[in-house]
Amino acid sequence: MAALIEKAKSTIGLAKKYWHEPPKGNYISYKEIASLSGAGFGVYWATLLPMAIALNASNFLVGACIGLKPMDLQIMLNIANIIGIPLGIFRSWYYDNHKLKGGKFLPFIQMSVVPMVLVSAIFVWLPYESFSYILKAIVVEIMYLLLNVFLCFYNESYTYFQQIITPDAQERTTVMSISQVIYSLAPTITNLFIPLLAVLTGGLNNIWTYRIIYPIFTVIGMFISLIFFSKVKERLVLPKKKLEPVRMFDAIREVAKNKYYWIIQSANWVVFLESGYGVVLGWSFVYAFGGKYQASLGIANTVIGNAALWSMLLAPIVIKKIGKRNLLITANAINVFVLLALYFVYENLLLICVIWYINTFINTFWNIVQHNINADMRDYHQWKTGVRVDGLFGPLGMIGTVIGFFTGMVYPAVYEKMGLLEDYNVLYDDNIRNNLFEVLILLSALGAFLNLIPFCFYDLTENKHKAYVGVLKIRAMFENYSLGVLEDDELKDVMATILQAKELFGKEKLPVDKSELKSARKMSKKTQEEKELRKEAIKSAKKKLAEIKETNLAIERASIIIEDLEKFTTEAGKRRVLNAKEDFAKGEGFVFDDAKNQLRIAKKLSRKTKEEKEIRANEIKRAKAKKEALALVKKYGKENIKEPNTFEKEEILNRETKNFKESMNQRRDLRAYLKKESIYLRVTKPYREAENLIEQSRNYTHYEELVEKYEALAI
Repeated sequence: MAALIEKAKSTIGLAKKYWHEPPKGNYISYKEIASLSGAGFGVYWATLLPMAIALNASNFLVGACIGLKPMDLQIMLNIANIIGIPLGIFRSWYYDNHKLKGGKFLPFIQMSVVPMVLVSAIFVWLPYESFSYILKAIVVEIMYLLLNVFLCFYNESYTYFQQIITPDAQERTTVMSISQVIYSLAPTITNLFIPLLAVLTGGLNNIWTYRIIYPIFTVIGMFISLIFFSKVKERLVLPKKKLEPVRMFDAIREVAKNKYYWIIQSANWVVFLESGYGVVLGWSFVYAFGGKYQASLGIANTVIGNAALWSMLLAPIVIKKIGKRNLLITANAINVFVLLALYFVYENLLLICVIWYINTFINTFWNIVQHNINADMRDYHQWKTGVRVDGLFGPLGMIGTVIGFFTGMVYPAVYEKMGLLEDYNVLYDDNIRNNLFEVLILLSALGAFLNLIPFCFYDLTENKHKAYVGVLKIRAMFENYSLGVLEDDELKDVMATILQAKELFGKEKLPVDKSELKSARKMSKKTQEEKELRKEAIKSAKKKLAEIKETNLAIERASIIIEDLEKFTTEAGKRRVLNAKEDFAKGEGFVFDDAKNQLRIAKKLSRKTKEEKEIRANEIKRAKAKKEALALVKKYGKENIKEPNTFEKEEILNRETKNFKESMNQRRDLRAYLKKESIYLRVTKPYREAENLIEQSRNYTHYEELVEKYEALAI
């Protein structure tokens, strides 16, 4: 008891100490973590009713309450997805080209929540009881499209925001886990009370539940969301120069080269199959045993929801221990066996709940890791290409939407084949329901297995990511210094990273010898004194192992950091700069008529050593840029490719828009300008890249000056 009291006092002391200022090496204070938790609570309740509106057969509202057929719902969803493609592209473009006051994503969260809640409330209060089947389908489709305009902005903005609350991957995992533990109270409350309150409005398959009970929680969530999102902020590692607009197709060309993006997307393409089992719990309580256990669904959800709490608490520890990749593979593998077990017990409500508890525990890890791997992937992309892209990862993801047009037909076809049409009361029939459950569970187990395969190829470790972020900070430091905007705190932080890397670069990893720990564990523990000695010995041995592990990780990072820091001093780097000076000297109007020949020569270069491979890759990239420039010159004519007037762009960007029409006109004019600019920049890309490389190599020569400045600050 005394130990618990001491632990509580220590926790309170830490909270007070770091309430306004974050711990050393971190970015987020405890006060902001608390605000983020409150914001998450608000998000869950604010989206409770909007998220309850979905065009699929498992949805109680549009399926059981309004009475639309499974296949009709899928067709309606496909139509909505087709219409949603240009809207999704617009959102993605807007994110990366409009930084409003308050951040890149936070303003969109605050602006979209009120119309989202309003439209969802109107949706459920329309008199569907008096509509014909066709009219119901049309009205639901129109209202769903309108709702998604705001819901997608809200959800995407919140998702992207979580990925940039801190540039440190481990801190992000910890912060998200803590905040999710706290705001998990939101689903705990709704999962418990909504099924209980639904008895008063006719049950979960009665529309009055969604007209009365859901809006109450949603409106409260809206106000909580608005309050707490005003107390958090975004953090991106970028130079302090003005961000240039990003043309969508230019960003897509670069995104398409990101291997981790395709790994994540390919896993998402098969996840639909894993989701089929999701109806088993709800339908079992609502329809099995004549529906007499429906009110108990709230209690079951509350108990099952507790499983997520343990995942949230364990996630930072497990990720630190085995890494995100291994966690994803392990979780999916376990889920396969859990779903197969469900196949044999789905007729027993108690065993279904046990299986669901385990499943929730496993799946919560995925929910936490998902945000983190997407954030890591974006940081990797910035390190690889030098361009920060967030929203414009979205348009390429539309491939998944197109795939979804076909995969989405699988489960509606299964439902209708098994006898479920517009009358959901057939689910009270044990034979129909049980046969349907068996098919859904087996398909879900197959989906879980397919979902783990792509992550076997995911090798972006936490340590690699930390090194990449370190490199981004170094690049930003050099650029900010050249711009005259480098701050002392930034210099101290980055130089500490560089000096550690220089100290460890080229060193052999330390051997991990666990003999001391094993010996400590074998020590006698008969008396209290021996127990204390054994405890201290184990603690000391573990501390030494942790220090060795961290040193070895730092040695790994050192090679990536020093490689970037000294990239212009290697043979490959010197050759790049020499080639850049050659291309720059020719001028931006030079036409590379021999580009194809240069590409052939580049591909024939030797690649026996690491440096030769790097030289060959650089030459191929350089030749391809010239080849693309030549193709554009031939397509548009050299006389038609001119540098756009930057004053025109400034006028468009600074144009005040008073309404949506003016905003769309601004977008149209900017899109036309960016197309001309894109053609010009791609034609002059060899010259521009040469200029940038020369400038970057010049920036890196200021290293000794920065060391002197850093040492002066340390005095």
